[in-house]
Amino acid sequence: MNNQIPFAFDIPSVSELTADIKSLIETRFRDILVEGELSNVKESRNGHIYFTLKDDSAQLPCVIWRSTAARLDTPIKDGQQVVLGGDLQVYPPHGKYQMIVTLVQQAGLGRLQQKFEMLKLKLEKEGLFNPEHKKPLPPFPLKVGVITSATGAAFHDIRATFEKRWPIATLLLHHASVQGNSAAGEISEAIRYFNRQESPADLLIVGRGGGSLEDLWPFNEEEVARAIFNSAIPLVSAVGHEVDFSISDFVADERAATPTQAVIISTPDMNEVRFLVDDLTTSLENTLQQKIRYYRDYVYRLAHSHALLVVSDKLRFFKNRTESIKEQLQSRLSRRIYEKESVLKQKQSELEARNPAVVLSGKKEKITSLTDKLKSRYERHLHMKRALLGEKTSKLRELNPKAPLERGFTRILQDGEWIRSKKTYHADKKVSIEWQDGIAERN
Repeated sequence: MNNQIPFAFDIPSVSELTADIKSLIETRFRDILVEGELSNVKESRNGHIYFTLKDDSAQLPCVIWRSTAARLDTPIKDGQQVVLGGDLQVYPPHGKYQMIVTLVQQAGLGRLQQKFEMLKLKLEKEGLFNPEHKKPLPPFPLKVGVITSATGAAFHDIRATFEKRWPIATLLLHHASVQGNSAAGEISEAIRYFNRQESPADLLIVGRGGGSLEDLWPFNEEEVARAIFNSAIPLVSAVGHEVDFSISDFVADERAATPTQAVIISTPDMNEVRFLVDDLTTSLENTLQQKIRYYRDYVYRLAHSHALLVVSDKLRFFKNRTESIKEQLQSRLSRRIYEKESVLKQKQSELEARNPAVVLSGKKEKITSLTDKLKSRYERHLHMKRALLGEKTSKLRELNPKAPLERGFTRILQDGEWIRSKKTYHADKKVSIEWQDGIAERN
C-alpha cells in the first residue's frame, strides 16, 4: 500500500480524457490523405458505406456517409488499392476513431506498372520467355480447355467462334475469377487441374476481355506465369484487347490479342479444311488411277514373259512335291499321336487307381461318421448330467434350513443353537429370534 498514488482532485474522468483526445485528433487530422487496400466493405440499410483501409501492418476503420457515396464515381469493393481523403473522428461511446471519407481515388497504377516491369525482367532473365520453351499448337485440336469466367463475355466469344470455325472440338470450361484477389490462385489451379487429367486436353486457352491494368493484373502475377510455363499442354494467352499485353502473353506458347483471335490462331477453318480435303481427294484419285494403269500394264507384260512361264512351271512342280511330302508327314504324325494317346490313357487309369484323393475321401467319410457318433454320445451324457444336477438341486432346496424363514416363519436361537423343542429351551437364557431379513434379541 506504500506505492499507492495519493488521491487527487484533478484526475479527469473517462469522458473528459476522451474529449481531450477527440479534440486533439480531430483538430490535428483534418483534410488528410491516406493510401491502402479496401477490406470488409459493407453498405448499411441507410446507404452509408462502412469498411476498413489496411496495409501489411495496420488497419483504419472508415465510413462514407450516404450523401458522399452518392457523389462518388469510383466503385467501392474489397481488394481495391485506393487513396482516401477526409477527416479523422473520435466516437466517444466506443472509444474508437474512424475516418470520415469525402474523397476516393484509384491508387497504385504507377506502382503496378513498376511491378509489371520488374517481374517481366525477372522472368525474362530466368528464360521463361525463350522461344525454345514454346510448344507448337496442335493442328487439329479436338479437346480444348478454356479457363475464364463462366459469366463473362470472353467465353461467349470463344464458343461462338469455335462453332463457326471448328465445331467438332469439345470445349471444357473451367471457371476462374479473372480479376480480384483470388483470381491468380484460381487461374493457376485451373491450369494445374487440366494438366492432372488422365485424358488431358489438346489445347488450353486462358483469357478474358479488356480492362484497366488493375483489372488485368491477375495475368501479371508470378504464380500464373509459372503455372503457364509448367503446363505440359500447349497454351494460348488471350488477355484484353489488342493494345493490352500481360506477363502471361510473354510466357504462353502463343499470344492472342483477343479471345476471338485465340480461336482463330489455334484452330483451322472447317470450310477451308473441307476444300483442302476435296482437293487432296481428287489429286489422290488421279494419282491412284495413273498408278493402277501403269502397274496393270506392267503385270500383264510380266505375266506373258518367257521367264515368268518357266518360273510358273517350276512353282507347280515344287508345289506338287510339297503336297506329297505334306501328306506323308501328316500320316506319320497322326499315327504317332494315336500311339502316344493310348499310352497316356493307360497311365491315367493306373494313376487314378492310386490317387490319394480317393483314399482320403474314404477316410473323411469315416471321420465324419465317428464325429457324429461322438457328438450324439456327448449330448446324451450331458442331458443325463443336467437331469441329475436338477434333481440334486431340488433336494438341496428342500434341506435348506433357511427355507421356512423365506416363507414367513421365525427361528429361536439360544447360545447360537436352534431350539427345535421345548425341552431344549431355557427360560433364564437370552433368546434370539431370527427372521428372513434379520435377528432380534431379548433377555
